[in-house]
Amino acid sequence: MEPRNNATYFVLLGLTQNPKEQKVLFVMFLLFYILTVVGNMLIVVTVSFSKTLNSPMYFFLASLSIMDAIYSSSITPRLISDLFFGESTISFQSCMIQLFTEHFSSGSGVFILLVMAYDRYVAICKPLHYLVIMRRWVCIVLLVVCWVGGFLHSIIQLSTIYGLPFCGPNVIDHFFCDMYPLLKLICADTYVIGVLVVANGGLICTIVFLLLLISYGVILHSLKNLSHKGRRKALQTCGSHITVVVFFFVPCIFTYVRPAKTLPIDKPLSVFYTVVTPMLNPLIYTLRNSEMTNAMKQLWTKKGHIL
Repeated sequence: MEPRNNATYFVLLGLTQNPKEQKVLFVMFLLFYILTVVGNMLIVVTVSFSKTLNSPMYFFLASLSIMDAIYSSSITPRLISDLFFGESTISFQSCMIQLFTEHFSSGSGVFILLVMAYDRYVAICKPLHYLVIMRRWVCIVLLVVCWVGGFLHSIIQLSTIYGLPFCGPNVIDHFFCDMYPLLKLICADTYVIGVLVVANGGLICTIVFLLLLISYGVILHSLKNLSHKGRRKALQTCGSHITVVVFFFVPCIFTYVRPAKTLPIDKPLSVFYTVVTPMLNPLIYTLRNSEMTNAMKQLWTKKGHIL
């Protein structure tokens, strides 16, 4: 079914109209994107080929890295291109594809973070039952559930806006297609749609964030039962997870848990969770994880000798 609208394309105002600032941002975001893709794919390859990283935690970490790479790739390449060429138009269909992809990958990533917290809870609080509870097929089922959850979240976001009439201005005061900037261009009452967006986006972020805080609170409380070495290792792993959770969810909650309107801070805040956070995740998970660091050294040293 074709959407009821007169807009065939949108004009993205981007982050700045200053040519000098655009050049600086182009170089910076190009570097960020390269680091994001290389860092996340390095984790995926290391987990896939390393014999020491065969636990469920690293299986989910590799899945999260794939989602981060997809999420960043749905937004950053177009941003880089717009900064380089100075052109900032996007077709209606491309805008909808970007909207779907970014919400699918970020939604799936959110649910994977929740599964990772459950995995750490079982590993630390129920170590004797860990291998029974987190069997391979259970991990695969949990991952598929995360993908389905991300797909449903994304399809709901897309369906709420796809058939609405875009018969007003087609200028989006943002650097990518997202729900709130698009709602400003609809020439109809968007109050109900705004409530649905908050319920589907903001509520998911808030509930998952609270569940994560509760789970890590339980985990940290149970650390007193571990040995000093076990406590240090658990704190190291959970510290990485909590850092990633805070970096992603705080901006997400601020952006989506409010009435459907845009604020001046939205664009710089969006840069943080769409461009910077996917780049920081690999650094956080590798630099603060000795097992991952050692596995990378062993794997790539071995491959270097083979070559």
